[in-house]
Amino acid sequence: QVQLVESGGGLVQSGGSLRLSCAVSGIEFIDYIMAWYRQAPGRDREFVADITPGGNVIYAQSVKGRFTISRVNLRSTMDLQMNSLKPDDTAVYYCHSPAHGAWGRGTQVTVSS
Repeated sequence: QVQLVESGGGLVQSGGSLRLSCAVSGIEFIDYIMAWYRQAPGRDREFVADITPGGNVIYAQSVKGRFTISRVNLRSTMDLQMNSLKPDDTAVYYCHSPAHGAWGRGTQVTVSS
C-alpha cells in the first residue's frame, strides 16, 4: 500500500521561507518520479515541481527560481524548499507519485501579506 505523508506546512509572512517534506512508503521509491502539487481555495490543483530518481527537475514557471525540489532515495523522502514566498503561494501542498496515482493528504501553507 502506497503511503505519502507530508509535513512542514504553516503560516509565514510574505518573503519568508518554509520547507516541506514527504515521507513515502509502500513503493520502490528509487524507481519513480515524484512530484509536488498545490491547490488554492477555489482553484484547480496545479503542478509545482517534479524530480526523477536521478535528480532531474522540472518547475512550474510560477515557482521557478524560488522553490527547490530534492529527494533522498535511501530515506524515501522528498522535500520542497520554498523561498521568497508570496501570498499567491497560499495553498494546500500535496506529495504525488504519478506512476501510482497516489496522493498524500496535503499540508497547508499560508503566506500573509
